Amino acid sequence: MASVRFTVTPTKAEDLPGGSDLSPDISLRSGSRVRFESDSANRSDPLSEVSGGVTSTSAGGGTDTPDHSSIDQGEGNSKTSSVYINSNHQVDDDDFYDKNLALFEEEMDTRPKVSSLLSRLVNYTNLTQGAKEHEEAESIGEKKKPMRPRKTKIPSMGTLMGVYLPCLQNIFGVILFLRLTWVVGTAGVLQAFCIVLMCCCCTMLTAISMSAIATNGVVPAGGSYFMISRSLGPEFGGAVGLCFYLGTTFAGAMYILGAVEILLVYIAPGAAIFEGEGAAMLNNMRIYGSIFLLFMALLVFVGVKYVNKLASVFLACVIISILSIYVGALVSAFSVPDFPVCMLGNRTINAHDVVDNHCSKTVMVEKTTRLWKLFCHNSQLNATCDEYFTSNNFSEIKGIPGLTSGAISENLWGTYLHKGDVLEKRSLHASQAAHPASDRYPYVFADITTSFTVLVGIFFPSVTGIMAGSNRSGDLKDAQRSIPIGTILAILTTSLVYLSNVVLFGACIEGVVLRDKFGHSVKGNLVVGTLAWPSPWVIVIGSFFSTCGAGLQSLTGAPRLLQAIAKDNIIPFLRVFGHGKANGEPTWALLLTALIAELGILIASLDMVAPILTMFFLMCYLFVNLACALQTLLRTPNWRPRFSYYHWSLSFLGMTFCLALMFISSWYYAIVAMVIAGMIYKYIEYQGAEKEWGDGIRGLSLSAARYALLRLEEGPPHTKNWRPQLLVLLKLDEDAHVKSPRLLTFASQLKAGKGLTIVGTVVPGNYLQSYGEALAAEQTLKHLMDKERVKGFCQCIVAQKPRDGISHMIQSSGLGGMKPNTVVMGWPHAWRQSEDPQSWKTFINTVRVTTAAHLALLVPKNISLFPSNSEPCTEGYIDVWWIVHDGGMLMLLPFLLRQHKVWRKCSMRIFTVAQMEDNSIQMKKDLLTFTYQLRIDAEVEVVEMHDSDISAYTYERTLMMEQRCQMLRQMRLSKSDRDREAQLVKDRNSMLRLTSIGSDDEDDTDGGDSEHHRRIQMTWTKEKTTQYRATHSGCSTPEGFRDMLSIRPDHSNVRRMHTAVKLNEVIVNRSHDARVVLLNMPGPPKNTEGDENSDMEFLEVLTEGLERVLLVRGGGSEVITIYS
Repeated sequence: MASVRFTVTPTKAEDLPGGSDLSPDISLRSGSRVRFESDSANRSDPLSEVSGGVTSTSAGGGTDTPDHSSIDQGEGNSKTSSVYINSNHQVDDDDFYDKNLALFEEEMDTRPKVSSLLSRLVNYTNLTQGAKEHEEAESIGEKKKPMRPRKTKIPSMGTLMGVYLPCLQNIFGVILFLRLTWVVGTAGVLQAFCIVLMCCCCTMLTAISMSAIATNGVVPAGGSYFMISRSLGPEFGGAVGLCFYLGTTFAGAMYILGAVEILLVYIAPGAAIFEGEGAAMLNNMRIYGSIFLLFMALLVFVGVKYVNKLASVFLACVIISILSIYVGALVSAFSVPDFPVCMLGNRTINAHDVVDNHCSKTVMVEKTTRLWKLFCHNSQLNATCDEYFTSNNFSEIKGIPGLTSGAISENLWGTYLHKGDVLEKRSLHASQAAHPASDRYPYVFADITTSFTVLVGIFFPSVTGIMAGSNRSGDLKDAQRSIPIGTILAILTTSLVYLSNVVLFGACIEGVVLRDKFGHSVKGNLVVGTLAWPSPWVIVIGSFFSTCGAGLQSLTGAPRLLQAIAKDNIIPFLRVFGHGKANGEPTWALLLTALIAELGILIASLDMVAPILTMFFLMCYLFVNLACALQTLLRTPNWRPRFSYYHWSLSFLGMTFCLALMFISSWYYAIVAMVIAGMIYKYIEYQGAEKEWGDGIRGLSLSAARYALLRLEEGPPHTKNWRPQLLVLLKLDEDAHVKSPRLLTFASQLKAGKGLTIVGTVVPGNYLQSYGEALAAEQTLKHLMDKERVKGFCQCIVAQKPRDGISHMIQSSGLGGMKPNTVVMGWPHAWRQSEDPQSWKTFINTVRVTTAAHLALLVPKNISLFPSNSEPCTEGYIDVWWIVHDGGMLMLLPFLLRQHKVWRKCSMRIFTVAQMEDNSIQMKKDLLTFTYQLRIDAEVEVVEMHDSDISAYTYERTLMMEQRCQMLRQMRLSKSDRDREAQLVKDRNSMLRLTSIGSDDEDDTDGGDSEHHRRIQMTWTKEKTTQYRATHSGCSTPEGFRDMLSIRPDHSNVRRMHTAVKLNEVIVNRSHDARVVLLNMPGPPKNTEGDENSDMEFLEVLTEGLERVLLVRGGGSEVITIYS
């Protein structure tokens, strides 16, 4: 028997002909299924290979497919059933695939097929800044040429070209050529070696942390900013990103100042506009620096491609210059370069004043030299000369004694100088003068005061630039392999070069020449150039072009970093800098970068700009280490870096290095940088857009919250730690608006913005059907909380009965030790006139639930009359009527209210009630002592209540209350009987669903749900109907109403009404002018079968005539103590 074999080959739409000639039913069928890719509905039918049949393609692009249902298959004449395969059209490749996943077809919109997901991930390209606009431009061009396939640029850079060499170019810079020799001469070989080693260790540890972060996923444009912001959150990311941007910008200014210094000091000294030293030189630096900045900014604006083309030239200059140093050091061991240094005693003479190499006082016998004239102010031999000049003679020493000269022994130790000190060689003998050297004489002077910390701040910028590899991750073939290897190798290479140069400089160059920052002692030559082979011009030209290239790289990278920050939209005022030219070039960001760089150029001193960018870079590196350490310690599930040679201890060590170097180099710059970062952090936190990036700070918050919650679970809080954790119950109307928003205002005044607040509401209905209403209610509550500035959480519960929902909320709100301990709810407004009794029944039930849960309860009455947050009370009293002890809630609440600006100017009065058997005088003394020990300032008064007979008013009030209760009960019964009669007539089959008779357990809707009564399924017979009418007829007849007039009040109710009336008289008499009255709330009777209407009546009588009342019911635990 022959068999049929179907080969289903998944094929891309663009690879098939006829993709646009879909028949209507195919299109409909494809469109009805959920696709992960947007163009899935437009794909053509793939080809199938069927044994015995071949599919051919027509010229028009359609397909001619044999009828699979009619193919005979051997003796059995097996047919492929048309139930499974469409007989009119070719089989879609996903038909079989979708049938295998039929269980999941309804979820394909949110949970795509694995094949589609993997296809998206494989085709993902890491686009750099500006590439999105390029891609859109390409797509527009492709629309004009639809037949031409789009070529996607595949990242092809390896470790050498993509990471190693760019890092070398960014690390090697102006400091190596202009300041390293000076650092070695000033600090000595040992301390200079220590400075270089510290800085290199700092960058190495940072590179290890950076490699871990960079290999934990794709790092798009933004480099270090992206890594820090996605690891530590938008606040830290924005703050450190801006600091890194400022550091990069000032680095550009430093490189430009270095290039100008090389030009004016070593290449073309005659080009100086202002003659002289000091201020004149600074003005020259400012003018030429501004010109250089303008040309470089224009070059970057015209096109980055020109900068990238020049990068290789600049890198070659750096490498050639460094190689010339090593060759020159080796040559100096055999052939010492001729750079004599003129010395007077042990003081160094400026070689510019030595004419014709005459380093002496006289020539021949009687002819004086230029030096004689400078020191004696006269060319005559009998002139009066400087005392030091007279007592010392001139001598010449070799500026480059050579590698084998043993000069390193003299250069091992540091020689720190003050500004204006003369460079001296300690090993030369000299007769010391009585007065210090004057700047009128041709000595070489120190231009700044030096110390170990100053040298650290100046040298550190020469080890920055380690982020160059991570910034190019989109161009790397294998970024997760290239970034760690390339960066670490570049740091090892540069560290080896720096450390070896420290030793070579100390071994080959004379100490006074090393300390001569501008080469005045060697006729204005660049000091490192005197060691180079074959000529100093190799170093001069090479360093000039390398510093220009580094400046261009900084002016290219800084605007893109600012653009990345602006496009994240975390700092509102930077949004304008996210825009640029049509190709994505950050024009506005470049303009701002040039302006900030100009500020650095106006400083005009390389030695003053270097510590500024040192601070910003060190802060960036510190947070890179923090991000790695935090992710490692938190063990975030997403933390899976491919680079495994890291440890949290190394990251913390790197943080320590960074922090130490910040304060070592300049403690005041460090504080300023931290203040700037802190201000940016708080600005983003307060004003910036909210971002959720899965950062480590969120993970740290979760871990800290978990730890704190577990600690709180260990036991109940001590009385001293008790504070109100509020559950505010709000009610929404039919339009999802809060009925009593002032309730939340009162809660905010009570909390003064602190502590836990949960705002809850109950949405009546079924959760599956009312989920959208619950979300809308939650948004309403959040909006109101934002408006009232209440920090907390909101909770919406969907329940069939509001009283059940409130009960569930009270039971389930909070987590661990952060559960609410106080419930705030509103008074049922106009409960007597309400046709629906369920509102006040729900109120009484909530009181019972909070009592059972041992929670405190606060019920503000007339909440609409309470002051808002914008209506502070200028004066008045907060009256406390302390009738029964409830744990001290009545004492604590006024204190908390007075912490808020609304109640701050109100005074506190405490009233308590004395019976006939009490000693009111002693009670007042004890109460004064108690309030003093509680540290509460309040007036104290004891009110005596004499025994009196029950008045006729009290009796009548109780009678009216009970008659009303009876009337309401009978009205509900009569209504139920009428409904039942109508139902009996309607249903003749005796199978009825009767509405409930309005009992508390079954009719418990809140608001407009009274018509939805719970129905009971039962069998109703004629005998049962007659029996039921007989048992209930007394209540529904007019006689039943007449019997109500003969009711005698219950004695217990009369006594309770008497208490309410008497207390109300006393409270109104004493506290009618109070801003708010706090009063013990009597609880409902423990008998749940009692009439809730009576309880509401008692509370109403107790608070009549009072404008604002806060009913307080304690939770049963002490909340205030006299002990410290």
